[in-house]
Amino acid sequence: MTNTSLTTSLVEQFIVVGFPGFQDHESKLLFSVIFLIVYLLICLGNLSILATFFLDESLHKPMYVLISTLAVLDITYSSVTIPRMLTFLMFDARVISFVACFAQLFLFHAVGSSQSLLLMLMAYDRLVAICNPLLYPTIMTNRVILKQITWCWLGGFITPLIPLILAVRLPFCGPNKVMHLYCDHTSVVRLACADILVNSIVTLTIAMSIMFIPLTYIVYSYIRIIKSVLKIASSEGRVKAFSTCGTHLVVIFIFIFTAAGVYISYRIPGASEDVRIMAAVLQNIIPPLLNPLIYCLRTKEIRDSFVKIVKWYKIFPW
Repeated sequence: MTNTSLTTSLVEQFIVVGFPGFQDHESKLLFSVIFLIVYLLICLGNLSILATFFLDESLHKPMYVLISTLAVLDITYSSVTIPRMLTFLMFDARVISFVACFAQLFLFHAVGSSQSLLLMLMAYDRLVAICNPLLYPTIMTNRVILKQITWCWLGGFITPLIPLILAVRLPFCGPNKVMHLYCDHTSVVRLACADILVNSIVTLTIAMSIMFIPLTYIVYSYIRIIKSVLKIASSEGRVKAFSTCGTHLVVIFIFIFTAAGVYISYRIPGASEDVRIMAAVLQNIIPPLLNPLIYCLRTKEIRDSFVKIVKWYKIFPW
């Protein structure tokens, strides 16, 4: 039996390289300060949405349950990678164990897949609300929406299992330097001492499917929504409907197309490692950072509820 036929790894830990072109102390300090501030803003913004939802019973409706779930996913998504990135940049903690590395890449893609499925569910919610408003309270109850959210979580965590199993079975016998700020699936698989063509095809197929199948349904939903909205007699009603849908579309385009760009960048010959890593980091931080701003600024009910709660606790600080 040859060494290449072994399924066990000889590598027990990986070394995270970070940005190849920015290895000096000043650059790491700058990036660490930026990422720390962004991470705190992500947590503050999304926790504010969650607090507003839990404290205001008038928001305990399917649409706001979905927004709150997105906030949970945003916090989880960024927390999988950013704290580890900060320890690397601040304390030069480059080493990560084999198990921790694969756990990180699995959780990152699992939560990202769950987000993609949740965005599709949010499009379905808006489709029913606008196209079948009289049936909406019957079709989209809190009980139904919680079941659908559970399926989004389960689907998201099942999706990366096959790429994970294929990756774990690869022999890692030599290079262990991950050209990234965290354990990204493609960056880790490239270190294997074996042909990774099957892994690459399977991973890209699943990744594109989990992004563009929901996107296809979302586009279909919004075509129907636009047709329905154009039939609304009052201009005020059309503006309100387009405002709500526009909010959702902004979130979708930010998340899905940034993620797709990162996957495609791996397949572009000669692509800059620094640019690719930065694109992946932006995918990690931009949607969780902007989602609370988008929903708070463009969703009147959340905005009014948040202001009411702030005023209440200012008067009664307990």
